[in-house]
Amino acid sequence: MLDIVRSLWREPRPTPVPPLTWWDKMLIGVLVLAAALEGLSRQQYASTALAVALAQLLWWRRDRPLLVVVLAFGTCAVASVALDRNFPDLTALVYLLVLPFSLYRWGSGREAALGSLVMVGQVGLSVLLGYQRLPDALAGTGVLAAAMALGAAARYRTRYRARELDQVKLVERERLARDLHDTVAHHVSAMAIRAQAGIAMAAADPGAAVAALRVIDAEAGKALEEMRGMVRVLRADEPAERAPGHRLDDLHRLASDGHPAVCVEVIGDASGLPSPIGAAAYRIAQEAVTNARRHAKNATQVRVRADVGATAVLLRVTDNGDPAAPRPPGFGVTGMAERATLLGGTCTAGPDPDRGWTVAATLPTKDGR
Repeated sequence: MLDIVRSLWREPRPTPVPPLTWWDKMLIGVLVLAAALEGLSRQQYASTALAVALAQLLWWRRDRPLLVVVLAFGTCAVASVALDRNFPDLTALVYLLVLPFSLYRWGSGREAALGSLVMVGQVGLSVLLGYQRLPDALAGTGVLAAAMALGAAARYRTRYRARELDQVKLVERERLARDLHDTVAHHVSAMAIRAQAGIAMAAADPGAAVAALRVIDAEAGKALEEMRGMVRVLRADEPAERAPGHRLDDLHRLASDGHPAVCVEVIGDASGLPSPIGAAAYRIAQEAVTNARRHAKNATQVRVRADVGATAVLLRVTDNGDPAAPRPPGFGVTGMAERATLLGGTCTAGPDPDRGWTVAATLPTKDGR
């Protein structure tokens, strides 16, 4: 139990902290206006001034969550004594619940613990001074606890999501490493076969041995070139394959007359592409087609177009499904982007202006790096 408490106390602040958006600024403006209107209509001018002043703390609720909690609830305690009544006493001051939420969402473990003591202390002081009844104080403490719990839930849900995305990236790195490993194993197998043939024929035909050495030299050059891009994470519990993986020429396998129909078009000569580039293009197109079949509503066609240039492969997968709103990248999109990034390229996904969804990837070839 002591270890759990110690780990919570040492909990660091989440990073990075997002800046305030236009929506946040508009919300603060609305809260200030609501507090001013309520206070003036009830002719509580001191409470109105305090409510408008405390609303300004919302600007720093993410960057300085403990400071704003201390200032807000400390001001409430001082105002209760000065006004000789319980404060806050305006309905609009319900926005103060955003502060405990922000404390547990963006604060460190130490800040959350200290801020909780400040908030509970302010409620306890109002009870001791007779400004608030005990049942009301307990109910208010429960509301504060609910706001803290929501902040903690949002914090750990975001962290869990980040870990899932990291796991997806790791899996994609492993897949890329497997593709590269299989390609190199294919070249090494070819060299071994040629070496055995050259040794067997060396005594009877020295020329055949020299030809075998030339083939071995060429295969070794290709293998070394592709090993330079190999990721260092390999699965140790799976046997190595002896055949190269999918290449860009295999894109026609994705073509289908089903619903939706998948049309594939490859422009340019893909035979000379490095194996990692061809495998990455195939995997990205395969994932994009799978996503279109699963998520594109009322789509009748998916188009896969690969343009092989002198310096890069431009891959584009589009569907004609119903218009879709932008959304955070899922695991499939994250995996595609990770694979493209590892090879020095880019991959983006998003809705088209009219309808449908597009995945666009640029993979630099050997000459374009």
